[in-house]
Amino acid sequence: MNDLSLRLRVFLFFCLIGIGGVAVVLGALFLGYRQLGTPEALSSFMTVGIVACFGTLALATFVWRLFDENISKPIEVLAAQFRVRADSGIDTTIDEKTARYLGDLAPAACAINEKLGAASRATAETVAEKTARLERQRAQLLRILSDIPVAVIVARQDHQIVLYDGQAADLMEREAPARLNGSVCDYLDKNALLNALAAMNDRDTKRRPITINGKSGEVYSGHIRIFDDAGGYMLMLEPLDPDASRPLVYDFDLLDKNQTAEPNETALRDLTFVVFDSETTGLDPAKDAVVQLGAVRIVNGRIVASETFETLVNPGRPIPAQSTKVHGIDDNMVADAPNFAQARDAFQTYVADAVIVAHNAPFDMAFLNRNLAAGEQPFQNPVMDTVHLSAIVFGGSAVHTLDALSDRLKVTIPDTMRHTALGDAMATAEVFIAMLPILEARGMRTFGQVRQEALRHRRILDVVE
Repeated sequence: MNDLSLRLRVFLFFCLIGIGGVAVVLGALFLGYRQLGTPEALSSFMTVGIVACFGTLALATFVWRLFDENISKPIEVLAAQFRVRADSGIDTTIDEKTARYLGDLAPAACAINEKLGAASRATAETVAEKTARLERQRAQLLRILSDIPVAVIVARQDHQIVLYDGQAADLMEREAPARLNGSVCDYLDKNALLNALAAMNDRDTKRRPITINGKSGEVYSGHIRIFDDAGGYMLMLEPLDPDASRPLVYDFDLLDKNQTAEPNETALRDLTFVVFDSETTGLDPAKDAVVQLGAVRIVNGRIVASETFETLVNPGRPIPAQSTKVHGIDDNMVADAPNFAQARDAFQTYVADAVIVAHNAPFDMAFLNRNLAAGEQPFQNPVMDTVHLSAIVFGGSAVHTLDALSDRLKVTIPDTMRHTALGDAMATAEVFIAMLPILEARGMRTFGQVRQEALRHRRILDVVE
């Protein structure tokens, strides 16, 4: 019973009342009939029994509906709002009208929320002052590092990338999409890299020249350096364009991350997510086609803004005018765009081994995996659906559209970006990140735990973006 939601437990309670009431009525009628001892009265007793049983069940159902609408649902809403405030730090406002039949609970909840908000704002102001000073120092350091004339890649011992600069990004893009927390071996020859590291360990050297082939066959040269604490290594390669910009992409927290081979056993924040959205010619995956794909990567619980994916797709057919009114994409815009097979291949390379996240994921995944040619593989990545996550956080009775979810979590979708693949993917990523600490606070810290809880909400998929 502890695993059941409040609303379900209340429903079962009223079911027990209804069934118990029916049993009492039937038992009383049976005893009365036996005591009367008149067989001719059986028909009258049966009529009374039927009317009383249906009346009892109808009354129990009516009272349950009143209780559910005015007690259970408001409590569920209040609990969700407290979770958002406590775990995500989002300044939510509690509507007393939602819980107007809960007596003093709603005013008390508003008072607690206001106190918590005041404390959070005071803390935020103090943190903001110190953060601003650290940001100035960080910006100065980045400007200095960005002038170093090499392409830099920093990786852990398991070859997962924790830093790369703009020069390295240009080099990496020759081979595959640049990805934080991706493997160096996705871009450079693995055997040559392992041999270089082994030779350095054998000779107890920390730095040496290296010449290494990329996956495309391009040859890169420079130096490799092993960190003193054996925590990883740095590749410093000759840049493609010494005068190009060198913005750094990094997350040193990744040095301490440890993703297991089994996603279900991996902590949510140790996983890499790709949040995507698609725009289509219609709403039927069996006959409609994709006209745009957009995606963004989440690493260590943060959006990597520089690692987005966006492409128009030529559907090979006219785009209906009513669809163009929604997403603004017409036939002229996709005339020179790649076809769906080319776009899907590029997207599969971008996704790699990340967990895929989407809002109403079955809809978008159905488009991605349709019309596979011979030899083409469907997406095998684990998938998470923010509709299910919304049901976990806010309860099954809440509205689970992307707009409603964004409104609850204070995520703003610019009008110019709404109903574009990248804009909706970015909004979905932001609400996903906002829900992560709430899921963790409820004890769902691994991918497997969230997936198991999401199975309870499989029915909640009839949403419209």
